[in-house]
Amino acid sequence: MPDSRILLGVIGRAHGVRGLVRVTSHTADPADLTAYGPLTDDKGKRLSLCWRGEGIAEVTLGDGAATVKVADRDAAERLTNTRLFIDRAQLPVPDDDDEFYLADLIGLPAFDAGGSLLGTVTTVHDYGGGASLEIGRDVAPPLIVPFTHATVPDVDIAAGRITVAPPAEVYGEDADSSHDPSRAGTEAAA
Repeated sequence: MPDSRILLGVIGRAHGVRGLVRVTSHTADPADLTAYGPLTDDKGKRLSLCWRGEGIAEVTLGDGAATVKVADRDAAERLTNTRLFIDRAQLPVPDDDDEFYLADLIGLPAFDAGGSLLGTVTTVHDYGGGASLEIGRDVAPPLIVPFTHATVPDVDIAAGRITVAPPAEVYGEDADSSHDPSRAGTEAAA
């Protein structure tokens, strides 16, 4: 079952000596990171942010009566690289069928253009140069494809599937998508 949390941001390095931190927001408008309410870290601990400048925030840890404001540089430095999540249910429903959250792709079966099962989307990677999908396969190493319209021409969240047209580089220029990568190199050994 896919994780019901969605990564919305990451706390960066400390800013100054009073406990402020730099924050990278993954929301369309970076200021919206605080609009969804309290966030959680990898372990489920609640954090609240209050913007104090562009990309600079004050952090409060905990919830209810047991809250603690991060007030010094040492405490702020311990938060460096803390990933900030929100529960998927707290996000708005996409406006139309062509919109979805990348996290919704995880767990979907991936088929080639001919309808053959390639595997299941296990991870969505995005290192800043555009997203890519990692497709787990039973008999071969994972397939990683760029998440572009040319490579993933159909995403059907309602039907629970995607169509993938792997680039020729994945199977080699002379091979087609029916090539079984798990058997690569076995012909030469015979």
